[in-house]
Amino acid sequence: MGAAGAVALVEELAGRGLSVATAESLTGGLLCSALVDVPGASAVVRGGVVAYAAEVKERVLGVPGSLIERVGTVDAQVARAMAEGVRARLGADLGLSTTGNAGPEPSEGKPVGRVHIAVAAPAGTRDWELDLVGDRGQIRRGAVDAVLSYALATLAHEGHPHGG
Repeated sequence: MGAAGAVALVEELAGRGLSVATAESLTGGLLCSALVDVPGASAVVRGGVVAYAAEVKERVLGVPGSLIERVGTVDAQVARAMAEGVRARLGADLGLSTTGNAGPEPSEGKPVGRVHIAVAAPAGTRDWELDLVGDRGQIRRGAVDAVLSYALATLAHEGHPHGG
């Protein structure tokens, strides 16, 4: 999906008068960067948080420390909490998150390529587990492409807010 996914998401959000915020771990800002590369992004992008360290996920995004202690950072519940946290803290309609293991070694008992993404929207939060293949860059870009795709699908599923 790449840049086309970012363009499509920015255009869809702008057309609906909606905003987005990102909470990123393994993607390290790539997701927010992809969005702000799109002309007109300032109308929809509220901001992004790169929460690479567990304590940043907890302190800045509000991910419960007890959850991280129990499941680690590469987990669906953590992705959900990140997306919900950034949506609330940055005042966005959509919160997007990425967390996972881009390698080169297994981490927290999770294999290289295991990624969790989430989309927090007005109607609720959904998460997806991915097993991506490739080097660190490919896994990180794959996570960005996936969350952009799922964000677009979420908007399509939620329909138009004003009955359109």
